[in-house]
Amino acid sequence: MHAFDVLGDPVRRRILELLAGGEQSSGDVTTVVRAEFGISQPAVSQHLRVLRENGFTTVRAEGARRLYSVDPGPLKEIDGWLEQYRRFWTGPLDALATEIARGRRERRRVAEEEAAEK
Repeated sequence: MHAFDVLGDPVRRRILELLAGGEQSSGDVTTVVRAEFGISQPAVSQHLRVLRENGFTTVRAEGARRLYSVDPGPLKEIDGWLEQYRRFWTGPLDALATEIARGRRERRRVAEEEAAEK
């Protein structure tokens, strides 16, 4: 399965978001995903399996619990592929950052002038 096919599913993306914060048990992941998506525990387990089999997560046993974490390898591959497209948004994001900084400076200047008048 291609990386974008794996990540094309919103449930799998959400699972990765949860795991980005650190290792979690399958039970904890299942509780959140079931509440947010209204799917069954077996369906969540299937999504975890797809992520694991495609290299996006690792799992380790701790007693009866299964602890999942993100494996960054496939994400690095996606990032490498995206590199050819970064030029489309890097310039506009830099321009936005400049405008935000300009607006902050202007607000600070106005606030200082108002404070000086008081």
